[in-house]
Amino acid sequence: MGKEKGGFLTPKAIANRIKAKGLQKLRWYCQMCQKQCRDENGFKCHMMSESHQRQLLLFAENPDKYLDTFSKDFQDGYLELLRRRFGTKRVHANIVYQEYIADREHVHMNSTMWETLTEFVKWLGKEGECVVDYTEKGWFVQYIDRDPETIRRQEATKAKEKMDMDDEERTAKFIQQQISRASQSDTKSHNPEFTELKREDEEEKVTFSLDSGAKKKEDTTFKKPTGNPLKKVDSKSVFGKGESSRQEGKMETGGAEMRGQKRKSALGEIMEFEEKKREKVNRKDYWLQKGIVIKIVSKKLGDKFYKKKAYVKEVKDLYTGIIKTLDSGDTIKVDQTHVETVIPAIGKEVMVVNGAYRGEKATLEHIDTKEFCCTIKINSGLITGRIVEGIQYEDISKLHT
Repeated sequence: MGKEKGGFLTPKAIANRIKAKGLQKLRWYCQMCQKQCRDENGFKCHMMSESHQRQLLLFAENPDKYLDTFSKDFQDGYLELLRRRFGTKRVHANIVYQEYIADREHVHMNSTMWETLTEFVKWLGKEGECVVDYTEKGWFVQYIDRDPETIRRQEATKAKEKMDMDDEERTAKFIQQQISRASQSDTKSHNPEFTELKREDEEEKVTFSLDSGAKKKEDTTFKKPTGNPLKKVDSKSVFGKGESSRQEGKMETGGAEMRGQKRKSALGEIMEFEEKKREKVNRKDYWLQKGIVIKIVSKKLGDKFYKKKAYVKEVKDLYTGIIKTLDSGDTIKVDQTHVETVIPAIGKEVMVVNGAYRGEKATLEHIDTKEFCCTIKINSGLITGRIVEGIQYEDISKLHT
């Protein structure tokens, strides 16, 4: 009996399975037949086969149906991978595509309505499926989660933030009322008055008489004092009156100052506590605000825009925005890492872009170049007129006028 040809465990069958394992070239794949060929000769033979010809006849009957089906499957697979793998993070489109085509059973792009990945990404942005933007590194996509549960959680978070802001505004208003009430009470309270030192008992006379005999006698004669007749008057009270009144005046003045310091420290503690609370709520890792002047500090945008000043025309998302240069009027899209804030001259108007007073307009009062901070005066909100010290350079920026 002759040896049986072929078989699952023959060396040729094993070699063929090893060659077929993994991804093959996209141009030798037939989407209609879902068959991957290893080389050009195999693909040519497949195209001449009877099974492939039958599939072409089916495709010719209704090409739009098959094309839409393949496009829909490709889009669903891409978006599902983007949602599961990256969530709502901003990621490079090609990274998602490379992970998508790692599956051998994926729908190939040459069978869809899109010829390139760029066209597909643009179509996603146009249809509102993702947030897309173009940088010098290529196209980036960000998935838009429209799940009802996710939307409900986002609305609950926004409602909580709004409630916290309302409570904060009420607290700030209450503190402002307390400060105004304290300032009014301070003006009404009389300050200690210092008068010229005068001796009250000028008419008193003290006389001493000494006998020439053996016994010394002391005769002291007093006129009737104007105060309590039972009050005993001695030489210490007579001659030390001015010094004691001066000490009493100092004690009264010191007591008034101590009371003022205690009142001031209590208000200061309340304001410090509220400022820490505002700082915790408003301190974010993003700071771009519409209408502020910024300076381009990255050379990735080109030497033409390096060190140029511009103003933020529109904020696209939390970290990127559309800016317009002040000198040439060019409009470009930048990330917040490419720019920095601009500190104007003293007396100019600025906007607080981060920290406790985020979003408030203010006037620059003083700049401390040693500590890299400044002093501002708030011009908006419930705390108008408040002077705030120790604001860092990166927390404020010049307003565009």
